[in-house]
Amino acid sequence: MSAKKKDAVRFTEVRNAKALRDFHVEERFEAGLVLHGTEVKAIRAGRAQISDAFGKFEKGELWLFNAHIEEYEFGNINNHAARRIRKLLLHKHQVRKIAQAMQVGERTLVPLRMYFKGALVKVEVALCIGKQQHDKRADLRKKAEMLEVKQALKFRRTP
Repeated sequence: MSAKKKDAVRFTEVRNAKALRDFHVEERFEAGLVLHGTEVKAIRAGRAQISDAFGKFEKGELWLFNAHIEEYEFGNINNHAARRIRKLLLHKHQVRKIAQAMQVGERTLVPLRMYFKGALVKVEVALCIGKQQHDKRADLRKKAEMLEVKQALKFRRTP
């Protein structure tokens, strides 16, 4: 009999809950991150937050701003800064496509989730357009209607 895996209590992914509420998601990309060793350990411990993060195009490269990865508690004097700017790793054609979309107008690069793929940390980023207040209200109304329909069907099916 094999031993139980310890991965069940480990970090699986960090989600950006604000992203789907505040933005219309157009196109998604999987990007790598340039990280220090203590950052990877802190992420593995589930000590990361990307709710206020955004991507920016500078000097021909994509950068992730405002991603908060707490300092590793067992780190030494070489521990990382919590809110440092991190480089996103994408293919050249993807970087060009994102840069063009951001320059044309009103599109923002927003991280949707951060997760491990094997031993590597990946970030799912998306080109998004900000929602207006009336769009958010319409989404809430639609969600409430769907909930009512589900409840009605649930009561209808019970014998």
